[in-house]
Amino acid sequence: MPPGIVTTVITGTESPAEAEYHRLRPRLFGIAYRILGSVAEAEDVVQDVWLRWQDYPHETVDNPEAFLVTIATRLALNVAESARKRRETYPGPWLPEPVDTSSDPALGAERAAVLESAVLMLLERLTPVERAAYVLREAFDYPYDQIGSMLQQTPAAVRQLVSRARKHLAGRSRAHVVGAEQRRLLDAFLTAAQAGDFDALETMLTEDARSYSDGGGRVRAARYPLAGGARIARVVCAFSDRFWAGATIERRSFNGQDSAVLIRDGVVYGILTVSGGPDGIDEVCWQLNPDKLSQFDGLPGLGE
Repeated sequence: MPPGIVTTVITGTESPAEAEYHRLRPRLFGIAYRILGSVAEAEDVVQDVWLRWQDYPHETVDNPEAFLVTIATRLALNVAESARKRRETYPGPWLPEPVDTSSDPALGAERAAVLESAVLMLLERLTPVERAAYVLREAFDYPYDQIGSMLQQTPAAVRQLVSRARKHLAGRSRAHVVGAEQRRLLDAFLTAAQAGDFDALETMLTEDARSYSDGGGRVRAARYPLAGGARIARVVCAFSDRFWAGATIERRSFNGQDSAVLIRDGVVYGILTVSGGPDGIDEVCWQLNPDKLSQFDGLPGLGE
């Protein structure tokens, strides 16, 4: 089932408290996903929020949204602490678990900020509390005093957390093209990669481009990020015959970006996304980890 879809079966008429949870569920999922970078973990968080909300005396809650967002944020922070330790020993580059914004546009429609894979990867460099403060402010525009209540921090401390996060990300991020221009870059890369056209790939990749392949130790993938347009082009060409053999390629929006879904024998075996600017492609992300792709097998519109 696509992420963000309510899985709890409701019978009869919803109570106001139940209706409020289901109204806010896309936002709760969006917050948890941006903090964790994992669809499965974010789904666990919002399900836990639901269970706690069912057992809570609703009449004592003056602001259900603030209450539910606070629970989701604190639960996500707890998960983030352990997830951060696990990722220190992750086999090879870690990429966020893709979220399908084609079938679940509500995730990106409310506020598309802090959703692209490249941004989520940068957020991994922050502490969990910095990440949460940045997400709540930049992606959902909560005021500092409200974020302070959620994170059990003073408004001044939250301002410092957000400021540190912005400074940390400013030196590592760059402006990327979106929409039709990003699709054009993806089209060009796909054409050259499938043909094993080294010259075309080298031309479209920037000199400082980086390529990340997340195999999760489950499938063959580069254990370290590849740096430099020429090096990336050589590796892509070296594996072009085997990698693309028997592949069906379909387009989908993942994390708000046009992406290529790679399908072989009815199974999704990869999701490719590229980012870049006027000077070319500076980042290529290959999500190859079967554990992060299995959610898309049998998804309506894919492989049909």
